[in-house]
Amino acid sequence: MIAMIFAAGLGTRLAPLTDHRPKALVKFLGKTMLENVADRLTDAGCDRLVINLHHHAAMMKYFIGSHTFGAPVSVSDETDMLLDTGGGMLKAREILESEPHFILYNVDVACDIDIRALYNHHLKSGNIATLAVKDRQSTRKLVFNSQMDLCAWKNYTSGESKISRSLSPSQSLEYAFSGISVVSREIFPLIQESGKFSITDLFLRLAASHKIGGYLHDGLWADLGTVEKLQQAKLMFSGT
Repeated sequence: MIAMIFAAGLGTRLAPLTDHRPKALVKFLGKTMLENVADRLTDAGCDRLVINLHHHAAMMKYFIGSHTFGAPVSVSDETDMLLDTGGGMLKAREILESEPHFILYNVDVACDIDIRALYNHHLKSGNIATLAVKDRQSTRKLVFNSQMDLCAWKNYTSGESKISRSLSPSQSLEYAFSGISVVSREIFPLIQESGKFSITDLFLRLAASHKIGGYLHDGLWADLGTVEKLQQAKLMFSGT
């Protein structure tokens, strides 16, 4: 299995911890976020990793080159332009499409999801992308029908919504995206976007005509994107 770790973000919400280091190298439970995610992926059977970088790129390159991650690592260099998740995936296309399916994992997510179970579910589903989702509080929700097909997205703070396919209110299931997904390489010929773009927007566009599904998981999940949330996550995961 091959997996891409999205590690290029600026990490502005984690300031001052990210004033002089990239977000991916902020410590969480004794290791950097990057090492924690890499460990989870290799423990699940990933035998090749792709890591994108932008913020403090030289520091990231040195860290990656001087550490062992349990699998060979390829770097996708976004030093010239931060491409967001969709653009980051597209830039790494040549590596990712070397296998039929690949995993995408946000570096600032802590989660005890069974990655292998998610991957196997995707293989059986017929989806071109399967998004890990959780029933948790969030101002942004993905909306699925009773078959867990992606139908829409809602932002309860701004009131904004994006609809891919219609569904009746009785079928509407709302879950928060966990920042982890499995994608099939058939997605690449369907991409019309270029440059910087969100992978969530891509999934929503494609969901109107292709199978984009959700995988509901339980267990622990935490956003490590702010100093406050990082501290809360340390308490949540310290007993695991």
